[in-house]
Amino acid sequence: MEPYVTTENLEDKTKSWLEKIEPFNVHGMEINRDAAGLLVIDMQDFFLDPDSPTFTCGGLAVLPNVERLVEAFRRAGRPVIFTRHVHHPDGIDAGIMGWWWEGMCLEGTEESEVHGDIAPLAHEKVVDKHRYSAFYNTDLETVLRCLGLEDLVVSGIMTNMCCESTARDAYYRDYRVFFLADGTGSINEEMHLATLLNVAFGFAYVTTTDDVIAQLDNR
Repeated sequence: MEPYVTTENLEDKTKSWLEKIEPFNVHGMEINRDAAGLLVIDMQDFFLDPDSPTFTCGGLAVLPNVERLVEAFRRAGRPVIFTRHVHHPDGIDAGIMGWWWEGMCLEGTEESEVHGDIAPLAHEKVVDKHRYSAFYNTDLETVLRCLGLEDLVVSGIMTNMCCESTARDAYYRDYRVFFLADGTGSINEEMHLATLLNVAFGFAYVTTTDDVIAQLDNR
């Protein structure tokens, strides 16, 4: 199956997606640079390896943009927080997900690590999670509160699963959410676009990598 998006056509695709959601993407916001943080959701080799049964083609397409975002937040001295979706080798934390999905990303394996192009620095927070939302039964909220963050930029994979679930939970906690049309990826265009519509309508401002970086660099 051909990928719905590639690095080469991502810009054109993004313009099309933003046009389609424009009637609902009405809550435009400017990032408060001094209270902003970047969430990099599940950019792990388990999902980014084309030979993996859970390969997410949109993840490879947006990887260069996520790398640019990570560099921009680091340059601005703002927090970058990574998540990894992992499970115990014995499946003791799998629950219904063990039945729902074929294959699990096991903690401690090479494929569970964040992709080398955006590997976390020693001081950067990595949140290990067992469900879609990065907030569910993790210490993410505690970390965000201690860092004094108010604005969260959501990047990573999958757009319609862990990214959307995290964005919704962030909104419920009164964070202002900036959701990246060209910095999140899924397995097909229908799912990606559906999430952009959903989050624009009720949970986040859908924007672009260039816009976020420009706001960080110009202040």
